Amino acid sequence: AGENTPMHISSFDRYKEHDSLVHRLDPRVKVLVTILYILSNGLLPDGAWAAFAVAWGFLLLAGQLSHLPPGYLFRRSFIALPFALAAITVIFTMPGPTMAIWGWGERTVVISQPGVIRFASIMARSWLSVQMAILLTTVSRFPDLLHALQHLRMPRILIAIISFMYRYLFVLADEAMRLLRARESRSAAPVGGGGGGSLIWRAKVAGSMVGQLLLRSFERSDRVYNAMLARGYRGQLLTMTPHVMAAQDWRIGGAALMLIIAIQLSGHLL
Repeated sequence: AGENTPMHISSFDRYKEHDSLVHRLDPRVKVLVTILYILSNGLLPDGAWAAFAVAWGFLLLAGQLSHLPPGYLFRRSFIALPFALAAITVIFTMPGPTMAIWGWGERTVVISQPGVIRFASIMARSWLSVQMAILLTTVSRFPDLLHALQHLRMPRILIAIISFMYRYLFVLADEAMRLLRARESRSAAPVGGGGGGSLIWRAKVAGSMVGQLLLRSFERSDRVYNAMLARGYRGQLLTMTPHVMAAQDWRIGGAALMLIIAIQLSGHLL
């Protein structure tokens, strides 16, 4: 029964099925536009608020064309907030005109204006880039993204690593859930009691679970690889989807490229 446990696809796969203009685009166009958009955000100068606003408008337009619920990308983009906050130290370390000074005793904290602008710009870049990446995975099936990377001449070994990592995340998640259920069934406590197992016991069990998960992963990967070889796997992803660039793909890809160039020009000229 353990081997037939259904995989929890919803734990990782965030693709939303819709019949929209963006969904129908060739995956190569979507991948290239996403990469160029993220690079464009990274190349914008600090304080280019007009360019950041235009880039956000690009996202809003793409989300609307994708038939996504209002605020969908905005809500999910908060996942990047803790990582972006790591740059908050630039507020106190960049030299320049002082905005505020706080002191207690012999210690003072100086907040500089260039530091605040740099921090706000980093937050804007991260926020926009994460939303674009979320949009890509929302409107594109993962196998299509892998085939797009293959068409774009990404090294085959990297594509294989990414595909296997994604495919077997679901298997590892189910394996971990079974181990957690086994631990819970062995650490029950009477009603009104304090919780099953001491802290030291739980730590030992957690270490044992990690080791078992690692060993099971190695064993399963060996079985899976032998089964794939028996079925003709030669290190290449095969698909029945032709992925032929249509005239609409070229037009929309060109329009997106022109808009990204306009974002760069507005950021550097304004």
